[in-house]
Amino acid sequence: MSDEPTPPPALVKCLVWDLDNTLWRGTLLEDAEVLLPDGMRELIVELDSRGILQSVCSRNDHDLAWSRLEELGLAEYFVLPEIGWGRKSDAVARIAERLNFAHRTIAFIDDQPAERAEVAFRLPDVRCYPAEEAASLAGRPEFSPAVSTVDSRRRREMYRAGFRREAERTRFEGPDEEFLRSLELEMRIGRATHEELSRVEELTLRTSQMNATGVHYPDRVLRELMADPGHEVLVVTLTDRFGPHGAVGVLLLEKRPEVWHLKLLATSCRVVSFGAGATILSWLVDQAARAGTHLLADFRGTDRNRMMEIAYRFAGFDEQPCVCREAATAPAGAEGVQRLHLAPVRQPAPTYVRVEAVRLTGREPADGVVTSRV
Repeated sequence: MSDEPTPPPALVKCLVWDLDNTLWRGTLLEDAEVLLPDGMRELIVELDSRGILQSVCSRNDHDLAWSRLEELGLAEYFVLPEIGWGRKSDAVARIAERLNFAHRTIAFIDDQPAERAEVAFRLPDVRCYPAEEAASLAGRPEFSPAVSTVDSRRRREMYRAGFRREAERTRFEGPDEEFLRSLELEMRIGRATHEELSRVEELTLRTSQMNATGVHYPDRVLRELMADPGHEVLVVTLTDRFGPHGAVGVLLLEKRPEVWHLKLLATSCRVVSFGAGATILSWLVDQAARAGTHLLADFRGTDRNRMMEIAYRFAGFDEQPCVCREAATAPAGAEGVQRLHLAPVRQPAPTYVRVEAVRLTGREPADGVVTSRV
């Protein structure tokens, strides 16, 4: 028997609710009135405050069911509702695809064993719960993120704004770059504050597709790095005319005179289509070129982060060894970590996003911020 501790379950990012005899008591098409069980409203509000999205998958008349959710004051808490007569596994899969969430971060709750079995068979990574366990969900570790942030408390609103962007993008006629320019994107890259640390930790914990190493940095380690003058802990936020995306990226950078070592780059998968990772890397490469230093970047491949490797390669990082003295004496990477190298050159300003960023070169204005836009 292994003495290794059991790893914690993956956090649930979206809980998909059945309605009849699950979210409410009774069957909508048969009973004169359906009511919420005691504590159900409080549970939905609590999960929402933790940044857990919630949706609906129900065999029902759509207009009638949605009208009842509105009457109960709960409709606003549910995104991408799937109310109709199709197979529930298909509906849950569509929700996961629209959210761009891995199936292992999706949970489904239903009173019918056959429905749970059908979803579990076709979507084996989705966690399924019987309706009678609803009251216990808030106390389970998979529904209990370690940190609660401003961004997590408004995650539902940010995703809704994202759906409006998607709809406009579908209607937009013209090149992608023209659409991005129409969004009036503004990116800010700044040193993390103590108030922002919880969001930084959350990004390293929740982001899997766009995390260059898959490493989670807890609050204690982040505070130590912030206090170390040889390290930079940087937070990236993004806004556009639809509203804030919130904090969408984090960089952990060790700075030496001859080489800067990017230990972690993680960005939210929600901003992949806006080229956020490429914009961040371009800014960092330009800063390193200004400072006359080489760049090293850690990358550990996982089954989810192939896109991050592509972003590094596209930015010019490769596995050629760095010839500078400090790189030769730097500690080797952890097992499974590739150390990529780049000899940076100055980069052009982005053409579709306004970047307001701290300068890392030591030759910065009093507030440490520079703005660039073509």
